[in-house]
Amino acid sequence: MLRVTLRGAGVPTVVLGSGETLLVGRDPHGAVADSDPDAELRRTALTLPRAAPHVSRVVGEVVVGEEVVRLRWRGSTEAQLSSLFDAPGGARRVALTDGMAALLDEGENHVLLLRGRQTAPGQYGDLVLVVDVTVPAAEHPVVLEGVPVPDLDGAPTAPAPRLEAWSREWYVALALAEPWLVGADDYPRPPSNREIYERILTWRGHAWNLERAQRVDDAIRVVARMAFGPADDPFSQGTGRVQNVRFAVGRRAAEVRLVTAEDLGVVEAARARGAGLNPEGSTPGALS
Repeated sequence: MLRVTLRGAGVPTVVLGSGETLLVGRDPHGAVADSDPDAELRRTALTLPRAAPHVSRVVGEVVVGEEVVRLRWRGSTEAQLSSLFDAPGGARRVALTDGMAALLDEGENHVLLLRGRQTAPGQYGDLVLVVDVTVPAAEHPVVLEGVPVPDLDGAPTAPAPRLEAWSREWYVALALAEPWLVGADDYPRPPSNREIYERILTWRGHAWNLERAQRVDDAIRVVARMAFGPADDPFSQGTGRVQNVRFAVGRRAAEVRLVTAEDLGVVEAARARGAGLNPEGSTPGALS
């Protein structure tokens, strides 16, 4: 028998026992209502307070078995799972994608929803959910006070904030995040301003005014603000030097899918057919 406690800053605490399932998201109550009536007593829904409009109605499902706890990711919202683990560095971290299932370790497991909480109109911050797996069992789920009211209007999931495809900043983000997009993420070295300029020049045959390093810096600042949000923008903290945060911005742009491996493939295909300046008919993944 297992006991699972889910908690987070501003999130009601939920306690589950073996044989119970928790649906988490922006508006998961509809999924519980549509489920098998015989299973309703064993399924609980938790609405995330102040969830961003682009967070899926059901973003994740925590299934508590007799001996294991499984997290099934059911949304397109970008997220990471990390937990204490007997490994170099003392932890594991994996990216969660739609349809993925992962077994949770005993102890604390952290689910990080990237840009999952709305902090102000049009501004988003990360949301951390802690899933604590212990041996003692709880007979019934217990939800503490402060459970938000379900979204009875059923507002559809909004698209996540994205850079405008084929824009200067989009190309800069693509060049900056390329090491992560192609899987060369074993402590990659992010490209320099000159390398970003030359990469875009190869793709398009023209690179605006990016031969000037300051223009690349300006574009990276736009990417950082979109990727991290105003509150966590690394350029608003510390020295704000591009050299000091380039690694973090490139990785974050890939993690929150400001640019994707599919976008990179479309750009490479457009270059191959000489359509870099006028890529008609190509729809990069950042628009989906």
